[in-house]
Amino acid sequence: MKRILTILTIILLTINVTAQDKHLIDSLETQLKKHEDVKKELGIKAPVMMDSIKVNILYQIGLANIDGNPDKAYDYGNQCWTISQSINYKTGIANAYILFGRIHRRKGNFIDALDYLNKALKIFGELKNKKGIANSTRILGTIYGDQGNFPKALESLHRSLKAYEDIGDKSGIAWNYYDIGYNLHVEGNYEEALKNDKAGLKIFEELNDKRGISYVANNIGEVYSKLGNYAEAIKNYQRSLKISEEIGDKYSVAFNYIDIGESNAGKGEQDEALKNYMAALKIFDDIGDKKDIAVSYNKIGENYLKQNKLKEALNYETKGLDMAKEIGVKNELITAYKNLALIYFKMNDYRSAYANEVLYTTLKDSVFSTESSSKITQLQMKYDYDKKEVMEKAAGDKKDALHTLTNYILIGGLFTLFAIALFVLNRYRLIRKQKEIIQNEKDRSENLLLNILPSQVAKELKDDGKAEARHYEMVTVMFTDFKDFTRIAEQLSPGQLVEEIHTCFSAFDNIIHKYQIEKIKTIGDAYMCAGGLPVANKTHAEDTVKAALEIRDFMANHNKEKLAKAELPFEIRIGINTGPVVAGIVGVKKFAYDIWGDTVNLASRMESSGKEGEVNISGSTYELIKDKFTCTHRGKIQTKNKGEVDMYFVE
Repeated sequence: MKRILTILTIILLTINVTAQDKHLIDSLETQLKKHEDVKKELGIKAPVMMDSIKVNILYQIGLANIDGNPDKAYDYGNQCWTISQSINYKTGIANAYILFGRIHRRKGNFIDALDYLNKALKIFGELKNKKGIANSTRILGTIYGDQGNFPKALESLHRSLKAYEDIGDKSGIAWNYYDIGYNLHVEGNYEEALKNDKAGLKIFEELNDKRGISYVANNIGEVYSKLGNYAEAIKNYQRSLKISEEIGDKYSVAFNYIDIGESNAGKGEQDEALKNYMAALKIFDDIGDKKDIAVSYNKIGENYLKQNKLKEALNYETKGLDMAKEIGVKNELITAYKNLALIYFKMNDYRSAYANEVLYTTLKDSVFSTESSSKITQLQMKYDYDKKEVMEKAAGDKKDALHTLTNYILIGGLFTLFAIALFVLNRYRLIRKQKEIIQNEKDRSENLLLNILPSQVAKELKDDGKAEARHYEMVTVMFTDFKDFTRIAEQLSPGQLVEEIHTCFSAFDNIIHKYQIEKIKTIGDAYMCAGGLPVANKTHAEDTVKAALEIRDFMANHNKEKLAKAELPFEIRIGINTGPVVAGIVGVKKFAYDIWGDTVNLASRMESSGKEGEVNISGSTYELIKDKFTCTHRGKIQTKNKGEVDMYFVE
């Protein structure tokens, strides 16, 4: 037993020693192998403690992989969670939840991220694990910051800071200063941001925490960049870049290149800016980070636009648009459309310029606007206020009328009694009319809300002031897209383009409403809907396929009419997939009902891997509808990031 404890002690000490090494992942994986070898050697004599040690190693490897390989990090998190469940190791379960939360945050799935972090926080609270509570609260703060909820973010981060100060954890204190500084500078409070960044930097330097120094230096660089002090900004970015390269943090290296490029551009050094953007693009391409590849394409396109190199600008902005459309990143879509409008304008191609300007404006306004939100609030407030005023006035009038009636009865004036009765009747009619006006205003506000959100979600939002995200075990998601849309759009007038999109999407809206399918959103020329939510049902797959076939037939007839008029047709591709999703409202101002999950991603792949004029479905959808529709198996089709997937055309 003494030998066993010695081996375990060596493993634990080795983990702590290598925690700052630039080859952290390789080192941890080596320790995991040693651990497994020791456990195998000990056989049935291996203590249960070894499983908890393995969980801790898996957790550390998962953390180290979040930035460079989030999918691999998720695999380690699953192993961590599975083993912890089997041995009832609650700290391991909570750490797995933290890992899942951080991975979802990296992917932009903030609802899932918050859910996992709150689960971790609950477990750490039950265990009275102060460090776990502090860590969970800090990560919650960073997610609130990502959502733009800065008051909530700063509240959580200051609570975490105090918790770390109470337990004397300098590293935790420093990371909180970093996160507080970041949120303050995004909020525009640059003076306070610098104070917190410099406080964090001082501690990181004392601890010789290179990653921390790198991140805070980048933060400080961003603040100076916002203040227009590009020389000081570049100085801090370069310090961050150098350290990031030393520790092998590819994400940080790439982002520093982007940030240095931004400062170069601010100084008017467009050639230097371009070099840095290109360097960032190469790294993001190596990592396979599509979101930031799209960012890099747009930055490069903007750079060429500033240099009036329009052909190169058009090339990169088109790539940025295609990548943003593929992954559905609205911010980069908006940037691409805006930049393309400017490029085409400078190329004197005013039709294409206007077409992209229309798409830019349409996409910007496609989500529930602040004005609409304000209008609903005002209408609801007006209804509540007027209702109260009318009720109070009615009560007062009734009391006054009764008092007057009593007086006139006492003097026996039948004429006066009649006049009073007439007065009361008129007051009743007036009050009823006022109530009708208020009800109409209320109906208008509710109809506006129902035009944006599902009725069940809208009711929950009205009753509780919020709507909880929900997990659905089985829904069917449909995507549609027009082939060569950008090329055809360039050949239409702005009026024709908007009218054509409106005609098609209005028809789609009517068709899916017929089958009780929920419209989720449109992105440019793409249309997305889902069956089986917000109210679950067993016919969602059948309903969605029926709707898809009607949409296909509508477009076929519509295109015949267009061809008869010698107009260019829009050829549609339709993709469908079935599986689990998470659904909920996102945002704090311009909120919208949306869905997330691998099911959604695969549905998009069904559309992009399909054929114009056909309804392309996945194997999971096929299994649910195969007895009700005639389908043709296409075989296993190679798709991006999914490998080979069974696909079927519905006749």
